[in-house]
Amino acid sequence: MTDGFATVRHMVVRPTENWRQYVAQEARQVASGELDAECASAQELYPEAMLVRTDEVLQPFEREIAALTDPADDEIFAAIERVVLALNKVNDDYDGAVYETDEREQLCEYIERSLAEAGIDIDAFAGRHSLTRHQITDKWRDW
Repeated sequence: MTDGFATVRHMVVRPTENWRQYVAQEARQVASGELDAECASAQELYPEAMLVRTDEVLQPFEREIAALTDPADDEIFAAIERVVLALNKVNDDYDGAVYETDEREQLCEYIERSLAEAGIDIDAFAGRHSLTRHQITDKWRDW
């Protein structure tokens, strides 16, 4: 997929890819009669507009951290803050209910893995600030 910017090699799977697969799988189950349409909820949980908006938030984050070379902690925190605040906005636009527990965990894991892929030792980074790797988004995260 291209978004008009230089392609960034990114091996971490975005949560949106998983969510799209779930929507497609459920649609196949409904089409085959394996699942009653009234029991299908994936499309409601993951509307395409929300998936697109989430991708629009994650793409700049990916580019930003890929461009960091020997980053200072304040640069890392700034990247985390920007992506979390942008995700807050998406969540707010869906009445604060688009990123529930499973989605929150997947997004936080995605942020951690993306940083690690960029060569950042997450545990060391978090430890320097008396945090755990799972707390690095907490200061800004509303979802």
